[in-house]
Amino acid sequence: MEQALRQLAQMRANLAALGARRLAILGVVGALVAALTTGAAWLASRPSWETLYVGLDRQDVGRIGATLREAGIAFDTSADGATVYVKYGATAQARMLLAERGLPHGASGGYELFDKLGSLGLTSFMQEVTRIRAIEGELARTIQLIRGVKAARVHIVAADEGSFRRAKQAASASVVIRTDGGADQSAAAAIRKLVAAAVPGMTGDQVTVLSSEGVILAAGEDAAEAGPTRLRQLETSVANEARDNIRRTLSPLLGAHNLQVSVAARLNADKRQTDETIFNPDSKVERSVRVIKESQNSQNASQSQATTVERNLPSDRARAGDGRQSTEENQKREELTNFELSSKRVSTTSAGYAIEQLSAAVVVNRASLASVRANAAPEAIEAELKDLEALVASAAGLRRDRGDIVKVSAIDFSAADPQTAAPAGFSPVDLLARHAGALVSAGAGLAIALLVLTMGVKPLTRALMAPPPAPAAPAVEAPAIAIAPMPSPETPAIAIGIGAEPAVTLEPPRRIAQRKLEQIVDLDEDLAAEILRQWVREEQAA
Repeated sequence: MEQALRQLAQMRANLAALGARRLAILGVVGALVAALTTGAAWLASRPSWETLYVGLDRQDVGRIGATLREAGIAFDTSADGATVYVKYGATAQARMLLAERGLPHGASGGYELFDKLGSLGLTSFMQEVTRIRAIEGELARTIQLIRGVKAARVHIVAADEGSFRRAKQAASASVVIRTDGGADQSAAAAIRKLVAAAVPGMTGDQVTVLSSEGVILAAGEDAAEAGPTRLRQLETSVANEARDNIRRTLSPLLGAHNLQVSVAARLNADKRQTDETIFNPDSKVERSVRVIKESQNSQNASQSQATTVERNLPSDRARAGDGRQSTEENQKREELTNFELSSKRVSTTSAGYAIEQLSAAVVVNRASLASVRANAAPEAIEAELKDLEALVASAAGLRRDRGDIVKVSAIDFSAADPQTAAPAGFSPVDLLARHAGALVSAGAGLAIALLVLTMGVKPLTRALMAPPPAPAAPAVEAPAIAIAPMPSPETPAIAIGIGAEPAVTLEPPRRIAQRKLEQIVDLDEDLAAEILRQWVREEQAA
């Protein structure tokens, strides 16, 4: 603590020894240097462009560009044409101007369209048209939220009863989307379901989805006609999934720019229905038992006499004659047992698809394969290709028993091929062009700082650090010292005379001349240097 106090006291004493004039100069120089450093840092860190709007469509970008150009506001657009930039500090002005013009429009207006309608003179037809437009705008906004969809337009035809029509005309819709590629087919089915669920009385078959290139992605076609399209979409989806799996597996090993993958899928999307009934004779249960018992008894008796005259005469008593008797008894028993056998009924309906065959071809850059493998011999390369084939088959789900084919080859990639070249980021030229404004501003600030330091701070520092003039001592009167350099072709002759000194001096003449020369140097450095150069030339000429 005492040492710190002593250092503070010593610092205070040193500052007091400088004097008020020097302290003032030091303060001014420090403040100037701090201001210049802060200004240069601010100019260097300030961006030259600011983001005005992002996620715009082409129509909005064109309208915004025309409006800003008319107003004289400098602007720039991104490479994909979806972002607009303006100069730093002009964002508020540009947004106010665009808001006055109603830009950007974006998708079609939604339910806010009803805010612009008045209650007077509004017919039912206008209300219905506005409702349809509002639904179209809301659906377009929702569809743009799907990943990969950049812009969407929706057109809806409402259901119509009709005055002279037997059947009601169903509602229908058409959707045009613009995607970033790769998500057209997967988004089409979701869009159809979304639009059909949002419009009353509409089914998914009544929705047609098209791409911005004019390709039909989904349509309400006949089942027989839609079958090939659906099969093609399924094959493309399965092939893309297998290709992505292969890339994700091999990219960490070889690099994404050192391999090319192609996958072809062949599917079977036939609808199958199978009904099967299985009986198990070993498992039976008595269902019903029927027993029939029948008993029958019969007796027969008959008498027989000869036919005579006596027989025909009347008699008081009957005579017993000859006769026959027979007795018959029958018994019958029937038993019927019905058994229920256990059965199993299987009904299978399949409307999906089955993979019949997958074919994968992978081309690997030989240079990258040699760098991965320490031994670059042909045998080692072949062994590495076999390992890569196993990885490809496992990643894509290939099966030899199904007839799947996989082939991995190593070739030397062409450096001029843009598809196989490494994805280049910002080049130094692009980086300099992008930040040219900031670099120019920073350079201007640094140049100003250097000029101020050279022209102002350096002379002030020199004047501050100059020693005080020595007190004049009594001296004898001596002749004046005159310096008259000889003229030269380059510079004109310069003569400087110094007034006479007192007659009495205690210093030697050499010391007096040195002190006078120091005064000349302090007075004008350039003049002193020119005098020295003339002296040197005179000595060389002598």
